[in-house]
Amino acid sequence: MKKIKIFGICFMVFFLPVVLITFTIGAQEKEYGITSPEFKKLKAFYDDPRPFLKDLYKKVLPPEVYTKLTFDLEEMKKLWADCIGFKSPDVVGKIAPEIKPGKYSYKDKEKYPGLKEMMIPEHYKRFNLGGPPHAGNFPEITVVPTRQYYWALPIAEATKKNMDKTKLDDQGYIIDGTYVAGYPFPRPSGKFKAQQIIYNWVKRYLNGENMYLIQLNKGFTKDLREDVDGDIQWWGLRLQGRVLLEPKGWYDERARENGEAECITLKYLSPRDLYGSAFNIVYFLDRDQFDQFLIYINVIRRVRKMSATDTQDAVAGQDVIYEDKDGFSQKLTPKRYPYKFEVIAEREYLVPAPTWDGSLYVSKKGLEYHNIEFERRPMYVVKLTQLDTAYVYSSRTLYVDKETFMVLHAEMNDQKGRLYRDSDMIFAFVPEMGLQFHYAALLRDHVDLHSGLLQMLVLPSPWVGRQHVSLQSLVTKGK
Repeated sequence: MKKIKIFGICFMVFFLPVVLITFTIGAQEKEYGITSPEFKKLKAFYDDPRPFLKDLYKKVLPPEVYTKLTFDLEEMKKLWADCIGFKSPDVVGKIAPEIKPGKYSYKDKEKYPGLKEMMIPEHYKRFNLGGPPHAGNFPEITVVPTRQYYWALPIAEATKKNMDKTKLDDQGYIIDGTYVAGYPFPRPSGKFKAQQIIYNWVKRYLNGENMYLIQLNKGFTKDLREDVDGDIQWWGLRLQGRVLLEPKGWYDERARENGEAECITLKYLSPRDLYGSAFNIVYFLDRDQFDQFLIYINVIRRVRKMSATDTQDAVAGQDVIYEDKDGFSQKLTPKRYPYKFEVIAEREYLVPAPTWDGSLYVSKKGLEYHNIEFERRPMYVVKLTQLDTAYVYSSRTLYVDKETFMVLHAEMNDQKGRLYRDSDMIFAFVPEMGLQFHYAALLRDHVDLHSGLLQMLVLPSPWVGRQHVSLQSLVTKGK
C-alpha cells in the first residue's frame, strides 16, 4: 500500500516533485512541435529568465487549432466584465496607496510598511533572501499596474447565458442537473456565497478542455538539499460543460449517463523506480459517489483500485494529500467530511500575478523566484472549517481571485490548529485565448519542513480523447 500511495500522489499537478525526460506518445504530439527535451531547452529549471511563452502557442499549435482558440480581445474583456459586474483596475488601490508600480526589494519592507498590509502574511514572510527551511523566497518583486483578466469568449457567453440557472439546495450544495456550462455563480452573493465561490473553482476552465501537460518538479529538504527529481506527463479531458472544443456540452453519452465531470491520466517517466507507472482518475458529479482512482504498478504489471479513504493520506513524506490538487479538489458533500464555509475577508491583496511571457524563473542559489510580478488583485478569502475531527485538516483557507475565481494561495491547518501545508499557484495567461494554464507552483510542509518547486507547460490539445484517459490507456502508457 505504501508503494501505491507513492504513485498516487503525482496525479495532482503540483504533487510529488518531478522533471520530464522524454515524450513518446506518438506522432500526434509531434504536431505541436514540443517534446519534453525541447521544453527543457526552451526553459531550464534553474537560472533561465528567457520569456519562452511569448507567442509560443501561435508558433507551435496547428493554425486551425490556434484560430479556433483565439478571440477578439475587446469583446472578451467587455463580456466578462458584464458577467461579473466589474473590472479589477476599477476596484483596487484603496489599501496602502503609497505602494505604486515599480521595483521593491526585501530591504524596502521597513521603508514601506504598506507592503505588510497588502501582502498575504505567508507571502510577506517569503519576501526575503532565499534560504532554509523552504524554497521559494523572492528577494525582489516588480509591482505592475492591475490588469483586467477575463475568460475566453465562449466561456463568458455560456456564463452569461446560464446565469442564475445553477441552483443550490437548502444546505448550499448544487442540485443535480441545474449546472450547464460556464461559471455557475459569476456574482456570488447571499447565504451560500462562500460555497458559490468554491463551486466556481470546482467548475474551473483552467487548462482549457482537452489538455496535455509536461511537468518538471523538484523537492527539497529543510536544508534545501534536493531529494526528489522526477517527471510525469498528463492527459486531461473535461466531460461536462464543454464550450471551447467539439463535442460541446457533454463529451459523450457515457459521461452523461455516468455523471462524469473529468478524466485524467498521468504517466511517470522518473524517478527510475517509478518509470512506467501510471494513474487514472474519473471524477463524478454525484457528491455521494466516490471518484474512481486506478493505478498501473510497473513492478507487478497490474492495475489496482485505490481505496477512497486514501485520498487524505500523507504520501511517503511528501507535501500533499490527494485532495490538495490545485490547492483544493476535495469533493463537496454534507455526508463525508463536510465543511462550514465562510467568507472571512473580501479585499485587495498584492499577490503574484500570472505570467504573460514565462520570464519568471528560479535561481539555483537560494532557490529564489526572480522576475516575479505582483499585482493588486480583488480577492475573496474563504475559510473551510472541517466538521469531522477524523479528517487530516481542521481547516483550509483559500485566497481566490474575484475576477477569475482562481485559487492563488491555499493554507491547510492540522487538527492542532497549526499551519500544516500551503501552496502557491502561478498561472500563465494567454491574452488572445482568454485562458489560464498551469505554469509554476510552490508547495511547503510546515511540520516536516519540506518543499517542492514545479514548472509546467500545458498544451490545449483537441487530439486528446477517451483513448488517452481510459483504463486501456492506463495499461498501455505503463508498458
